[in-house]
Amino acid sequence: MSEGSKGSSLAFGQVVIGPPGSGKTTYCHGMQEFMGRIGRKVTVVNLDPANEAMPYQCAVDIAELITLPDVMENLKLGPNGGLIYCMEYLEANFDWLQEKLAAFRGHYYLFDCPGQVELYTHHDALKNVFAQLAKWNFRLAAVHLVDSHYCTDPGKFISVLCTSLSTMLHVELPHVNILSKMDLIEQYGKLAFNLDYYTEVLDLSYLVDHLASDPFFRNYRRLNEKLVEVIEDYSLVSFVPLNVQDKESMRQVMQAVDKANGYSFGDQEHRSLEALMSAAVGADFHFTSTLAVQEKYVQSRDRALEEEMMDL
Repeated sequence: MSEGSKGSSLAFGQVVIGPPGSGKTTYCHGMQEFMGRIGRKVTVVNLDPANEAMPYQCAVDIAELITLPDVMENLKLGPNGGLIYCMEYLEANFDWLQEKLAAFRGHYYLFDCPGQVELYTHHDALKNVFAQLAKWNFRLAAVHLVDSHYCTDPGKFISVLCTSLSTMLHVELPHVNILSKMDLIEQYGKLAFNLDYYTEVLDLSYLVDHLASDPFFRNYRRLNEKLVEVIEDYSLVSFVPLNVQDKESMRQVMQAVDKANGYSFGDQEHRSLEALMSAAVGADFHFTSTLAVQEKYVQSRDRALEEEMMDL
C-alpha cells in the first residue's frame, strides 16, 4: 500500500462523520454486523481519541497512538482544542496509520470519526487524512449522520442543512447524508410536513413560512430566506433515513454508500444479501420498515383534519 502505487489493489470504505450523539459508533457497529452477515470482510478503524466504550470489534484504534484525556492533561487543553491536536498528530503520523491498515488488505473499512463539527466544516487535519487515504488507493464515501429529531424543529433543520452543505464542500468526498435514529423520531414531536419533505429537501419556502409563525423567528425571516437560497442554489443536500434496527433500512443505506464510493459486490455477496433480506436474522434486527413512520404521520394528520371538519 505504498503511496502513489498504481499497482496496488483498491480498498473501499466509509468515513462516518457527524456531530456528537448522532449515532456514529452505533452505526459502525450495526453496519459491521450487517455486512458481516452477507459475507463482506469489514475492518472498523476508530479515529475518535475520545471513544472509550466501543461496542464493535475494533481492528485499528487511534488510542494506541494518542488519546484525548492524555492531551488534555499534558497540554492543558479543553476537549475541542484537544481533539484538533489529536487529529493534527494523526496527520503528522501517517506512517502509523498506513502500517496498521496494511494488515487488513482486501477488507472493507469503516472509519469511526470524532464528533467535533469544526473538524468537517473548516479545519484541514481530517480532510488531509482522507486525502492521504485516497493516495493509498482507498475509495471512500463520507457518511454524515444527523439526528432525525432536528426535523421536528424547522429552525434546527435549516441549521442542519447549512452544516451538511458546508461539510460536503469541505470534506471533498462522495457524500451520503443520513437521518439517524428514525425509530425514535416520534418521541421528539410531530413533523410539520411528511418525511419525504425532509429527506428530499423539497421546497424550503414552506419551512420559512412555518418558521414565520413563531414570534421569535419572525424577526429573522429575511436571514432564513437567504440561508435557504444558498442551500437550494447548491442543490446538493438530501438525506437517507436510517433505523439501525431495521434490516431494510440498513440495506438501503449500504447500497447508497456502495453507489457513492464505487464498490460493486460479487455474485456471492448478492446471493447472501437476498437470503438475508428474505429470512429472519435474529433479535438484532426488527422488521418494521422506516416507511411506516411516514405512513403514521400521514394517517394522524388525516385524522386530525377529519376531527377539525367535524368540529366545524
